[in-house]
Amino acid sequence: MKKVVFGSGLQTSGLKDARISKPGGSMELFRGNGFILGLCVAVGLGFLFPQVGARNGALHPEIVGNGGIALILFLQGLSIALDKMRAGAANWRLHVTIQVFTFLVFPLVGLAFGALMPWIWPGEPRAIREGVLYLCVLPSTVSTSVVLTSVAGGNVAGALFNAALSNILGVVFTPVAVHLLMAATGQQGQLGSLLGEILLLTLVPFGVGMLLRPIVWRWVDAHKRWVHWISNAVILLIVYTAFCDSVQNRIWVQFGFGLTVGVLGIVLALYAIISALVQLASHWLRFNREDFIAAYFCSVKKTLAMGVPLAMLIFGSRSDLSLILLPIMFYHPFQLFVNGVLANRWARKTT
Repeated sequence: MKKVVFGSGLQTSGLKDARISKPGGSMELFRGNGFILGLCVAVGLGFLFPQVGARNGALHPEIVGNGGIALILFLQGLSIALDKMRAGAANWRLHVTIQVFTFLVFPLVGLAFGALMPWIWPGEPRAIREGVLYLCVLPSTVSTSVVLTSVAGGNVAGALFNAALSNILGVVFTPVAVHLLMAATGQQGQLGSLLGEILLLTLVPFGVGMLLRPIVWRWVDAHKRWVHWISNAVILLIVYTAFCDSVQNRIWVQFGFGLTVGVLGIVLALYAIISALVQLASHWLRFNREDFIAAYFCSVKKTLAMGVPLAMLIFGSRSDLSLILLPIMFYHPFQLFVNGVLANRWARKTT
């Protein structure tokens, strides 16, 4: 029986990133959950040393952040193997289902949450509602979606095609969707000036990475660990600086511990609803077992690796960026845990 270790990093397209666990004690636990532990450390440092990473602080995140965002998206482009996507390109019913869930059903559910939250959670900060909407328009992960599909015995080629396509579309679609959703909820957004910056800092390095991959793919695949570490370090830096700003502006003093509990409840409810809808749609479409597994793992997952840098671009000028990031930071480890359990359970049914 295969067991999944709940790790994360740069979303890559190969199955060699799969980390199959063996009982190994605390060191194995640390390795498998290193990125999640790193998130906790980054948040803790933000509370302990906010002056270093705050805006105009010693790290100058307003300058360093832009270079980090471009670097992450460049590495994303290098890691997506278009040649491997061709094997799963013909299954259009699966592709349409996954992309509809990722970029239509999820945002519609997010709008419903946004409409209900003022009634369910009076006094909830507006940034949390924006964070939930932002989570809902993010693309799917690549590596973990493919790995989980493989472990569970699903359609790996279909999962790889859709997870990679989701990230390619998400570079442009996510900022546009954020603008439209904010407008739909009566909030302001400056899309025109934003798209120019996004084109420069995301789409251009992402496209350059994809163009260079046929030339340097052997080197990239041979140094995946370093690629992961670099990307993860930049993400953790962005998370740290976001929390520094919120601590400096005393946002957490204002809302207290109840904020964390409320966001966790929203994340659990959101995942349960999307999970149920994916299963109902797969049953209605009469997917076979392999296609259902691919549809499930690609449709319910959202990428933190692309979500954090895009949030920095879209909401980076705001002092409450950490609150906007909170839903995706909670959703990320929760989806890894639940989907890992499901992958192991479904894998047992094939043995």
